[in-house]
Amino acid sequence: MKFSILHALLAAGLLASSVASAQTTMKISISTAQNSHQGVAIDTFAREVEKRTGGRYKIQTFYNGSLGGERESIEAVQLGTQELAFSSTGPVPNFVPETKILDVPFLFRDKAHARAVLDGPIGQDLLKQFDAKGFKALGWAENGFRHMTNSKRAVNAPEDLKGLKMRTMENPVHIAAYKGFGIVTTPMAFPEVFTALQQGTVDGQENPLSVIIAAKFDQVQKHLSLTGHVYSPCIWVMNKAAFDKLSAADKQHFLDAAKEATKANRARVDEDDAKGVADLRAKGMNVVENVDKAKFVQALAPVNADFEKQFGKANIDKIRNFK
Repeated sequence: MKFSILHALLAAGLLASSVASAQTTMKISISTAQNSHQGVAIDTFAREVEKRTGGRYKIQTFYNGSLGGERESIEAVQLGTQELAFSSTGPVPNFVPETKILDVPFLFRDKAHARAVLDGPIGQDLLKQFDAKGFKALGWAENGFRHMTNSKRAVNAPEDLKGLKMRTMENPVHIAAYKGFGIVTTPMAFPEVFTALQQGTVDGQENPLSVIIAAKFDQVQKHLSLTGHVYSPCIWVMNKAAFDKLSAADKQHFLDAAKEATKANRARVDEDDAKGVADLRAKGMNVVENVDKAKFVQALAPVNADFEKQFGKANIDKIRNFK
């Protein structure tokens, strides 16, 4: 009797260790806090992957740039030292230049338009461009419409931006556009931004409400203007070799998990956008809600002419007029 119990225990132990060894752990990272639209995204993704693969794949989640800023994370995925990253498209054109077009200011009418473009043929064609660069892009998600904050003055019109020293993403399209506003641009990785604002190294920054809230920028910025000057997508990237190793069924599980997580991510952006202004006002920010968008668009006319040369007017119009 004792022998059979011992035998059973040994067998159970062996079984447990074979299950453990059959489990593959992968890392995914974001630059923002866990309690954010990006945190919701990767937490949902991790849960869905584990559920769909019956626990064979476990996704470890890292927040607040603990594995580096967005650029470093994307680089790590390309090199294969990290399997997955969830990032805004800020640094992405440095790896996949075709995505630059998405960062053109005032390209999208609203979130519904942006989501339709990214989920439709234009967005899907762009995802394919990642393959040749060592990535599998699992899908588009959302960062949101970007707004301006600063510690110096209320921004009602583009001339109010002149001479402000603003942190920008490491993104060539953003930098060109903000210079067009007369901003002194300071490219910087996201994990450094709070301290730079606190110390006055820069006067301001620009980000969606979701990021402004999650990063507690209200503590170091007095003024917020709802400029909505650029729509900022997020993207799921996976190391191409790691994706290619998956079985056909598991590939689909990862893609479906990203789809499900994108739904949760966009819902959180909608929620943050709905309550964000009241929330930030309550924390003491001075919010300019009704900026004259037409003036901002007009101020960028020379820069937009350059963008039309760079990307082709037809390609920009195809996105602008997408129904």
